[in-house]
Amino acid sequence: MVDIATRVYNHNWKIDPIVRSLIDTDFYKLLMCQSVFRNKPDVRVTFSLINRSHHVPLAELIDEGELREQLDHIRTLSLSRGESTWLRGNTFYGKRQMFRPDFMEWFENLRLPPYHLERVGEQYELTFEGPWPEVMLWEIPALAVLMELRSRAVLRGMGRFELQVLYARAMTRLWEKLERLRPLEGLRIADFGTRRRHSFLWQDWAVQAMGEALGPAFVGTSNCLIAKNRDLEAIGTNAHELPMVYAALAEDDAALRAAPYRVLADWHEEHDGNLRIILPDTYGTRGFLENAPDWLAGWTGIRIDSGDPAAGAEVAIDWWKSRGEDPAQKLVIFSDGLDVDEIIKLHEQFSGRVKVSFGWGTLLTNDFRDLVAGDALAPFSLVCKAVAANGRPTVKLSDNPRKAMGPAEEIARYKRVFGVGRQAEMEVLV
Repeated sequence: MVDIATRVYNHNWKIDPIVRSLIDTDFYKLLMCQSVFRNKPDVRVTFSLINRSHHVPLAELIDEGELREQLDHIRTLSLSRGESTWLRGNTFYGKRQMFRPDFMEWFENLRLPPYHLERVGEQYELTFEGPWPEVMLWEIPALAVLMELRSRAVLRGMGRFELQVLYARAMTRLWEKLERLRPLEGLRIADFGTRRRHSFLWQDWAVQAMGEALGPAFVGTSNCLIAKNRDLEAIGTNAHELPMVYAALAEDDAALRAAPYRVLADWHEEHDGNLRIILPDTYGTRGFLENAPDWLAGWTGIRIDSGDPAAGAEVAIDWWKSRGEDPAQKLVIFSDGLDVDEIIKLHEQFSGRVKVSFGWGTLLTNDFRDLVAGDALAPFSLVCKAVAANGRPTVKLSDNPRKAMGPAEEIARYKRVFGVGRQAEMEVLV
């Protein structure tokens, strides 16, 4: 097992780059990329870094030259032969050859496109622009680089023994969480922590700890590189990016109203089984389900990623019942800002009523709260989102208005089109 503290103490980006592989990314990104490559290859998008936690001054903490070196290094990466073989030949979700030959040929020749970086006050403006299939693959590595550079900046002044103690405390904290989860009968939980991890080494350690502590209750990781290296299931389906871009491309209100379902119709043609998971909250869960076509009720399950998770699950259960489906046969995946208390509560509340699963993210792979002075390693909310498609702004409403994004006038229009009324605000921790 890697001595993380020593590696941190000795780290030098030239021999220890943060992102070493194009598959050091979330599995859903590759699934979505293949769908975009097939259905919308010529759409041009802009992705932008958004730091929701304004109190974390990234440009004060992270040296611009070091950030550029890390981003430039990512642009040199391409798939290795072993990575390509794993993607081409592995079985994912029970399906062989998940990735089509034409997509794999394109991916094997890909180098990520240029980026634009500018310091604006205490923050960085980082944007990526170009063909959608290429640009979308910047999101996860860009976030991983910024999160780890922030960690390195905080840890840089610590001595070897101080680092050993810090990581011992963090390991103990995580192990105690896992011990609390271990007794839960029928638990199904995966690592979803790539995008806002403390570091790659820490995520890898956390994944190994989950496997040892939880056994078969640990069902896999969203991180493709770790899944490959540790012979684990790669977990993931789709994200808000797809409906956000499809909606931005809509020519009128009617097309806008239909866009989220057009996304899933395209997805339906490519995938079945546990890949048919609905993510309904982009423009409001309740309205999305009320207006959904009947064929969506037959999908495997739903992922709840904003708002009150228990309330969202109840809405889904009522919807399945109204469409003649048995909720007990449906999968509900909780994935929004989870930690152990919420996982236990939701598992106890919904086990037996639905098939319950959890995607545990930032508070699995980056819970260093209160472990250094000034709480300088506390996780924070950093995202990299598609903000424009073919020159039109994207919009996300969410079930939590604090996660909404887009121009104010477009947010108002989307709320009108999708019938989104008053929303309850909830704190966004990560």
